[in-house]
Amino acid sequence: MKLDKLIANKQKSAQYMIDEITHICKDMPKRDPGSEGEKIACEYMAEVLKNDCGCEKVSVESFEEHPGSFFGWIYFTFTFIFLAMLSLFFFSNLLSAILIAAGFAIAFIQFGTYKKLMDPFFKKKIGHNVTAIKSCTGEVKRRVFFNGHPDAAWEWPVNYALGGVGFEGHAIISAVGALYYLILSVIGIAKYGLSVNGLQDGTLKTCALWGLLFVPFFIGMYFMWNKKRVVDGANDNLSGCYMGIALLKALKDEGIDLENTEVGVILTGSEEAGLRGAKAWCEQHKGEFQDVPTFIFSYDTIHDPKYLMTNYRDLNATVKADKDV
Repeated sequence: MKLDKLIANKQKSAQYMIDEITHICKDMPKRDPGSEGEKIACEYMAEVLKNDCGCEKVSVESFEEHPGSFFGWIYFTFTFIFLAMLSLFFFSNLLSAILIAAGFAIAFIQFGTYKKLMDPFFKKKIGHNVTAIKSCTGEVKRRVFFNGHPDAAWEWPVNYALGGVGFEGHAIISAVGALYYLILSVIGIAKYGLSVNGLQDGTLKTCALWGLLFVPFFIGMYFMWNKKRVVDGANDNLSGCYMGIALLKALKDEGIDLENTEVGVILTGSEEAGLRGAKAWCEQHKGEFQDVPTFIFSYDTIHDPKYLMTNYRDLNATVKADKDV
């Protein structure tokens, strides 16, 4: 099948993407995870897929989530660290070590593995996903989905103030500071037992006082995200959503029907809250598309050719991409 017309009209498709993304950003509410704006955008793109892209099967599905927990762990972890410092100075080495270890565990489970450990402490909201499929001619022998996330991120004030390197450096220094006090607590336990604090030792006390240099970084962690301000999310990630939508529209406009290959779009909401929509979609559609080889290509932040790359696993190394893809 020749797709020369699609290639020749790529500028038209690009302009279509720009116009649609601009419309959503300017004319619809902000799309933070689980918001009314995310729902409205999903419903709008579902209609586009049905009416403009020739998708016969289009559905909008909802799921429960607690989006505030994805960054809300910061409040728990660093409050635990401050309490651990007080315990180290005035009460117990053991309690200090337990509090810091608990803080690290919360960060790893909630942020590192995208689990829902802290969800009960945050407000429940309803997120939304979209699934759209364009039929093929002949027997279905394979299926291709294009995926993006329609929600937008909260503002990261530290990132704006210090840039990406400063943002990451701040987080790393804070983690090092917490580890520093954990080590002091363990040394105190080893030297003085479980019932007292180790700052009776002059060297340990001096080290603990030097550790106060980490305090400004600990405080800064409370301001790593601003949940009251949501960015437009044109690049991250309406661009990814419209990669698939624009392709399906171009196929319809040119009257092209693929043979033996269904093609579709999956829009998974609340990615910025820890892949909540993607996880919900996998649960809701478990086993549904195993009848033929099915490939899912996920797009995120398509804005500059020099930054384009292909990931062979997710950011946290918990999900590997299929080698066939």
